[in-house]
Amino acid sequence: MEWDVKQLREKIQTTISENHSDQNSPISVPKVYEAICQILMELIEKDWSRTNQKYDETKPKQVFYFSMEFLLGRLLQSYLLNYQLLNTCNQAIKELGFDPEEIYYCEQDPGLGNGGLGRLAACFLDSTASLSYPGHGYGIRFRYGLFEQRIINGYQTELPDYWLKDRYPWEIRRADEAVTIQLAGHCYLKEREDGSLICLYENQEKIMAVPYDIPIVGYDNQTINTLRLWSAEPIADIEEQEEDQYYHQLEQEHSSWQISGFLYPDDSHYEGKQLRLKQQYFLVSASLQDILRKYSSISSATLPKKLVIQINDTHPSLAIPELLRILLDEKRLEWEVAWEITRKIFAYTNHTLMSEALETWPVDMFRELLPRIYMLIEEINERFCQDIWLNQPHLRQKIPSLAIIADHQIHMARLAVVGSFSVNGVAKIHSEILKTREMKDFYHLYPKRFNNKTNGISHRRWLVMVNPRLTHLISDTIGTSWVRHPRELTHLLRYTKDTFFLEQLHSIKQENKRKLAAIIHQRTGILVDDQSIFDVQIKRMHEYKRQLLNVFHILYLYNELKQNPKLDITPRTFIFAAKAAPNYYFAKEVIKLIHTVASIVNYDHTIHGKLKVVFLENYNVSLAEKIIPATDLSEQISTAGKEASGTGNMKMMMNGALTIGTLDGANIEMKNVVQKENMFIFGLKADEVYHIYQNNDYFANEVYQNDERLVRILHQLRDGLFGHQECKNIYYHLLSTNDPFFILKDFSDYVETQQLVDHSYTEKQRWLAKSLINIAHSGKFSSDQTIQEYATGIWKLRKG
Repeated sequence: MEWDVKQLREKIQTTISENHSDQNSPISVPKVYEAICQILMELIEKDWSRTNQKYDETKPKQVFYFSMEFLLGRLLQSYLLNYQLLNTCNQAIKELGFDPEEIYYCEQDPGLGNGGLGRLAACFLDSTASLSYPGHGYGIRFRYGLFEQRIINGYQTELPDYWLKDRYPWEIRRADEAVTIQLAGHCYLKEREDGSLICLYENQEKIMAVPYDIPIVGYDNQTINTLRLWSAEPIADIEEQEEDQYYHQLEQEHSSWQISGFLYPDDSHYEGKQLRLKQQYFLVSASLQDILRKYSSISSATLPKKLVIQINDTHPSLAIPELLRILLDEKRLEWEVAWEITRKIFAYTNHTLMSEALETWPVDMFRELLPRIYMLIEEINERFCQDIWLNQPHLRQKIPSLAIIADHQIHMARLAVVGSFSVNGVAKIHSEILKTREMKDFYHLYPKRFNNKTNGISHRRWLVMVNPRLTHLISDTIGTSWVRHPRELTHLLRYTKDTFFLEQLHSIKQENKRKLAAIIHQRTGILVDDQSIFDVQIKRMHEYKRQLLNVFHILYLYNELKQNPKLDITPRTFIFAAKAAPNYYFAKEVIKLIHTVASIVNYDHTIHGKLKVVFLENYNVSLAEKIIPATDLSEQISTAGKEASGTGNMKMMMNGALTIGTLDGANIEMKNVVQKENMFIFGLKADEVYHIYQNNDYFANEVYQNDERLVRILHQLRDGLFGHQECKNIYYHLLSTNDPFFILKDFSDYVETQQLVDHSYTEKQRWLAKSLINIAHSGKFSSDQTIQEYATGIWKLRKG
């Protein structure tokens, strides 16, 4: 749609007048926001209808992406960008007398995800539509997000994240397409007259799944795909029940609402774990019913030619036995036929290298909640183990570690591998570790099934949208073709010695830093030096991500400055943002430590403001969009072999940050394209970490006792310098667990590498050239590239 500024401004004014009868009331920020959303949604709905009609007519093969998380972020700006209306709308808003950012921030961040898994799913949907591939997402419409984080006296406090308290302008309720989900009860098999078996159910709990559709707008191509989110609602009206059924029905209604209530309910107790299992089955059962309804006119045998379902981690892997159930019980297919169809439809993406994080369910809980699905998993497991025993005698001794049901647990990753035609990791090292260590025996069974698809990010959101000045500089220099073909960013390599270009790059970074400094002051009251190095670590708070190693470096620098206040170091602002899971107490203690260190460092005038420590609460997509363009140094310091890929590393690289990191996840592929001199690599390598684990030859106490810097830091924690028990707990935890993520082991190399960062930053032209090299190679990590590889290598899709 081509509107000029005047036309759009007048349309906004007209829409406001139509929506509000009181013509004398002034135009306000909410009214302008509401009008723009309405105008845009009318435009979207036309293209959405045309896209669906085209798919109905041409009947292409389609992909359906099943994920428990879709971390969408605000969509208004993204939609405007993809319709080529963002600059026009910005100007129209200004002519109406408002700040565009104030308008856009009326939109609430949807609480539909937590971290990289959910943001990856959102980027994948964006790229699928932007590349004109027929692909859609399925998830749950959680009324409450993970939680809203508040920091009180340095402690994380969790408040409800009721993101749906106001009307969400981008969703459309499709009540006429609701489906019914059945849980619990009893089931048994009975023989039909023809000798086949029928499954009969008794006393099942029934829940209605109501779909809400969100449009996924492709970039400048009129392709609108769909994210369908399911809301759990009770079926019966309790007022129509007999009195003796009233309380039972009331309980069932409450149980129904809970299913789409909270993203990731607390699973530290039985009821919470059971609720998570309900959520997973609710998602896959509703989604499969919906998909099969759309394909009801074709035979079951042809389904693999028409659709593929990508499972985003193990959370939706119950889709495998659920589809098998439908094919057996409702379509009345023979087992061998139904299983072959099922196995040809599913592809599985693994997102974790930590075996303790691989999902399992207790057999008793599972059988009680999903009796028929348990029967089918038992049969899948029995046939799978029998096949190994008969046809793979050399693997017979491995059956206990391969079996889907073992040790009274159902192993969901094993189910996902056995029931899929493709298993992919999300970075080259991750995929290799899956094949050679974590899933080695499965790889020997199914070598052709394993492949790699390195994660990617939407460059349209994470560069074009969040960093408009950098976008304009790039486009003015190499043209605009890179927006459609991000690998063309490599043309920027011609300018690594262009002083004028590098000065413009520096000016843009400094403006972004000034903006972030203002946000920091507004939110925390802390004044930071925008000329300092903005050293950033923003990600989930987790021991393997090693925020604690970062804090130890801060304490080392602080101790050095206390000894020598005139020490010549480049000033630094350390910026953290992270949520810790509510029951992850060690992670919460690290958050408390960060705040305690900040309270000491930030107000110690003897160090002359050379160090500042900032923790920005309630990390989400919108906050990341402010931090990332301002980042100088990107902290990607996970224990090697633990981070599957990482995507924050890609976002900061794309905005010109230099990375300090271990050779872990996608850091390795970043190093391979930018070369090691344009990153700061340190620490143990993944094979060295594995060797230490295997040989048990690491002794944390020795490492700490032999490093005076660590002795001082750890004794400061132990002896109460910071005045909090949490700090002492960290000391005792590190040593009593033998430092399982090698914070102490990697400390010395990390400090030395940080000294190299300090020196490099003082060489302004060289730093800027390195920054530009990172930007130039970041197109490799666009999710467009990743989706193209999925579409051709796994999904076998054609563009619409």
